[in-house]
Amino acid sequence: MRRDKEKDLVPIAPGEGTRESLVSRRTWIGIATSSAAFALMGVRAWPSRRAVAPTPMTVYKSPSCGCCGKWIEHVRKAGFVVTERNLDDVTPIKREHGVPEQLYSCHTAVVGDYIVEGHVPADLVQRMLRERPAFRGLAAPGMPQSAPGMDIGHEKYDVISFTRDGKTKVYATRS
Repeated sequence: MRRDKEKDLVPIAPGEGTRESLVSRRTWIGIATSSAAFALMGVRAWPSRRAVAPTPMTVYKSPSCGCCGKWIEHVRKAGFVVTERNLDDVTPIKREHGVPEQLYSCHTAVVGDYIVEGHVPADLVQRMLRERPAFRGLAAPGMPQSAPGMDIGHEKYDVISFTRDGKTKVYATRS
């Protein structure tokens, strides 16, 4: 039995009927079926644009330290979910988490498997969490005037990475 191929063609879009805009009925059914399947699976077929879950952080600080509170505001604006722990003496926390004494600052934060000592910019904390380097944490030693939470000028300062055995290295320089 011979079929008329011209009758088996359907328009690609409504109102079109020229030979160049026609596809076979079989191709049209395949496209329609695939489109319907993807529409039903849509969310599973392509990655969603869901927001990344907020990152929890615990900050150990003196209850009377104003600059610590400003730094906490800075990291909260960057998306961290901060739990504050007020202590009269933060030194035992620093020792417990292996912060080298020469890197001490006014507050110590624990975020994931890392330690953040002092006024480290939030973008560097995020970079550390994203890259997962093989060190213990980051520190902005002392209280650099231009660091987040201090905001008193444009002093150049180094953010230092440190290992569990106390080795240090400049991770980034800011001003």
